[in-house]
This record gives sequence, structure tokens and C-alpha cells, in this order.
Amino acid sequence: MPLFINRDQIFAHQVHLLEHKLRSKEERILELETENALLHLRLAECMGKLRRDQEVEILAKRRCQLQTNVQKRTRSALAELLSEVQALKQDLRDVFALYVSFATDLENQSKQLLEQVASTAVQVFQGDGIQNLKDQMSALERSLQEEKERCRIERTRRRVLHNTLVELRGNIRVHCRVRPILPFDCSHSPSRNGSSSPEVVVQAFSDDCVLVNCTKPGSPVTNKMFEFERVHGPEDSQDAVFEEVKPLLTSLLDGYNVCIMAYGQTGSGKTYTMIGSQPEDSADPKDNSQQGIIPKATNELFNLISEKPAESHTVEVSVVEVYNNELLDLLAKDEEGASVGVKREVITTSTGTSEVPCLTHELVESCAEVMQLISAALRLRAHSPTLVHRDSSRSHLIVTLTVSSKSANALALARRLQNVRQDVQRGSKREWWSPRCRRAASSRSSSPASSPYPSPCQSPCPSPRPSISQTPIRTKLQLVDLAGSECVGMSGVSGAALWESSCINRSLSALSDVLGALAEQRPHVPYRNSKLTHLLQDSIGGDAKLLVMLCVSPTQYFLTESLQSLGFGSRARQIQREPPRRKNTGIKIK
Repeated sequence: MPLFINRDQIFAHQVHLLEHKLRSKEERILELETENALLHLRLAECMGKLRRDQEVEILAKRRCQLQTNVQKRTRSALAELLSEVQALKQDLRDVFALYVSFATDLENQSKQLLEQVASTAVQVFQGDGIQNLKDQMSALERSLQEEKERCRIERTRRRVLHNTLVELRGNIRVHCRVRPILPFDCSHSPSRNGSSSPEVVVQAFSDDCVLVNCTKPGSPVTNKMFEFERVHGPEDSQDAVFEEVKPLLTSLLDGYNVCIMAYGQTGSGKTYTMIGSQPEDSADPKDNSQQGIIPKATNELFNLISEKPAESHTVEVSVVEVYNNELLDLLAKDEEGASVGVKREVITTSTGTSEVPCLTHELVESCAEVMQLISAALRLRAHSPTLVHRDSSRSHLIVTLTVSSKSANALALARRLQNVRQDVQRGSKREWWSPRCRRAASSRSSSPASSPYPSPCQSPCPSPRPSISQTPIRTKLQLVDLAGSECVGMSGVSGAALWESSCINRSLSALSDVLGALAEQRPHVPYRNSKLTHLLQDSIGGDAKLLVMLCVSPTQYFLTESLQSLGFGSRARQIQREPPRRKNTGIKIK
């Protein structure tokens, strides 16, 4: 029986198969399109990453080129500065060699003079040679005058070279002094091996480097090196310390404000460095070798003034302390004449300088008078015992020597011009300098009561310089003995003394902030955050010359405080300011 084939079913089955294949093909197409989109996204990401890598590579190349150019410019600038410093050093060596040659020539001439005097004495005793002796004496006097003139010229050249060298070194100089081991160190810091001698971890490595051993027990050896302009070891005397400070006094008389401050913890030798041994602590009260910077600088200042014309310089002294952020005048006296500490305030004048109204200034003429006033003020200074030192200073002491100077040449010029003006006012007849004044004089001459030559006071065009006055140049030498910079835990104070330590640390932090602002060249320097920095504004900023004397202890017990002081000095050395400008020494014309 033949099979019956339904074509419709076959066609429907084929259509169903074809539709199934079509759906599978469409799904495959969707998969491929999705995969294609993902591949496009990955391609875009790769291209973006490639572009970013290329941009980063280009920026890195440009940055390297900029760094290379900056390094080249820096090296060239440093090379030029080094060459200038070497040239200045060579000039100084030449000047010193010239001085040595002068001394040798004078010594040889003195020997020749003695020989000639001896020979001429024999001739005089024999009855002849008196005229030859007079001729030789006149020749020697002329030679002496020539040598004095040459010496004056070289002294002027030395002063110019000195100021240039100080400016190249920087206005803010930092010296460090490592004190010797003292008896109280043995009780504070026994050594690690159990011996009675404390361990020394801070030492003067060279003339300009301090080496600090920061090794901890069980750790590898760790040393830190701090570099300063000058480093004094325990063996250096007070005279050696002052010899490095002495050149600043020349700058004081050249018209610059100068400040010398001692910074460090209690017991590190600040007061000894600045003032020296007290008379009761010294075996010989007349021993000048134990004097500090303040008496030596005062004595040197009066020695330099003695070489100037008479009455051309005057010196005034003031002594204040900053205690609990209050300014106390230690030279003020009560009704009975006894010295008492009177509270003062610091203000900023219209010219931008700091000033203390009603502050006591004593006119002095010798170093002995200055030290007598300072000794009386030290009896009023705040002291109290701490765990570090039995007689710790709890305030900042500031001794200010104000030098008022007048130029002799300017005074002579002022007198001459004043005499000329007086002659004109007395009616000396001369034609006036201005055509307008001549016309006014001719118009007045038509009146019978008028003089043909009117006086300058009656002229419609008076002299542009009717009077001349000489304003003194005032420069300040501020000598500062700061209070101890140790932390409260180290000093072990409590009660009212805790507030003292807090005020000390806040004022020292304000000093550090001021130096940091100067180092970063910020537009605003926070001088007014503390009475200390406000008072020292003229000596820290501007064109003043500042020297910071870091005093550190050598033992392990005070290592943390020593590192803090050395870090403060390193930050102070980073300050770069504009070259100092000398104060105007000309006369003022009214």
C-alpha cells in the first residue's frame, strides 16, 4: 500500500527548520556584534592608555630637560659665586700680606733709625752732623706720613672687602658652641657601661661641622652631621669665640643694625657665653679671659669709637627682659632711686620699626658703666631652680646699645652752608639766581621804599634750601640671652613655674615661626605673635645682621634637646634675604 506523503507537513517542517537556523544565525550575529563592540572598547582603552603613556613620557622628558637646565644654571651661578668668594679671599690675603709687609718695613726702618741715631749720636758728641740729623728726621717724618696715608687707604679697602664678604656669606650667621662636661652631668647622665663619666654624643667634628651620635642600644651606628659657619669645641676659650663675633661691630659703625643671640637649653652655656663668669664665681675679678660676648663687644665698640673724631658718636644702653610674655624695663627706678622692673609695651612706628615708649636709656661713655648697669639689672632678672640647673634663667634678657653717629664732613658742610645763608640774610648785595626773582626785584625797585636788592626772606622765590640740619644716624646692637629651650618634662617644673615654661616655649616657637617665614620668603612675617620677636623686629628682619650662637650639651642625657637646638640653627641658615642696604649717611636738607 503506497505511503501517503503530506507535502504541507514537509513544507512546514522545512520552514520550521529554516526559521530555527535563521534565529540561530541572528543570535550568532548579535554575539559577534557584542564581541565587536567589546573589542572596539578595548581598542579605545588601549589607544587612550598609549596616548597617556606618550604624554607622560613627553612630560618626563621635558621635566628632565628643565631640571637639567636648572642644574646647569645653578652650577654656573654657584661657580660664579665661588669665584667671587675666592677672589675676595685672595684680596683679603693680599691685604693681610700688605699689612705684614708694612709691619716688616716699619720694623726695618726702626732698626735703621736706631742705627742712624747711634751713629749720629757719635757724630754729635764729636761736634758735627746736627744738620744731617735734622734732615734725616724730616725725611723720616715724611715717610711716616706716607705710610699712615697708605695704611688709611688699606683700612678703607679692608672695610669694603669685609662688608662684601659678610654679605656673600649671608646676613644671618649661625655659630655653634659645644660646652665641656660639667660636674652636674655626672649625676644626670651616667654612661652605658656603668662608669661615672657620662657618654659624649655631641662633638665638634671640624671648624664648621658638628657630629652627633644618634645610635640607640641594639641598633646600627647612626650619626648626623650639622654644618654651620663656625663651630667651637669645649677647648675654645671666650677670646676665641669673640674673635668670630668681632667683625660684626665694624658693620655696626658702618650703619647696620646687629643682633647676637644665644640659643639653647638650660645649662648649655648661654649666659656664660654672653656674659661670662660672675665676679663671685671667678678667682680673679680682673680676669678678662672669662668675660663673655657682651662685655667684650662693649669694650671693642668703645675702642672703635675712640678712633673716630671726638663727639661724633654717642652710646645709650637699655636692658629689658621678656618674662611671661611681658616686657619689663630693668633700668627703671622708683621714687627712692632703686631699680625696679616696670612693664612696657612694644609698638610699631609709621616707618615700620619697633619702639618701646618710655623705655629707660642711659647715656654711657665706657664699658665699665655699661657693665655696672647690666650687673644691677641682672639682680632683677627672673631665676628659679629646675631639674636641669640649680639657677635657671626664666626670662629672655635683651641688652640694647644704641649708637648715634654724625659725619664730621657733613657737619662741616652744614656749617659752611649755614654761614652762607646768614651772610645773605644780613643783606650782602648779590644778584639773585632766578630770572623770576630778578623781575620781582626790578618791579619792587620802582617803589622808593624798596631796596634794589631785596633779601631772600622778602623775595617771592625764596631759596630752595633755607635751613640745613644734621640728623644722627641711629644703629642698634642687641645682645640677647634667651631662656632655656628644653621641654617641660626635662625641666620638671610644676605650678606657677609651669606657666613660665609655657611662655618661654611659646616665645621661642614664635621666634622659630619668624625665621621660617623669612626662610620661605612669605609676604607676612608674624613678628607680633610674641613680645620677643616684636622687640627684635629691627634686628631680625630688613637689612640687619643677625648671629645666632647655638649652645649645646655634649652628653647623651641632653641628646633630644641638643638635636632640637641644632635643627633650629639649620633652619635659620636657610634664610636668604636681599643684600643689605647701608643706612643713609647724608645730611638732611629742609
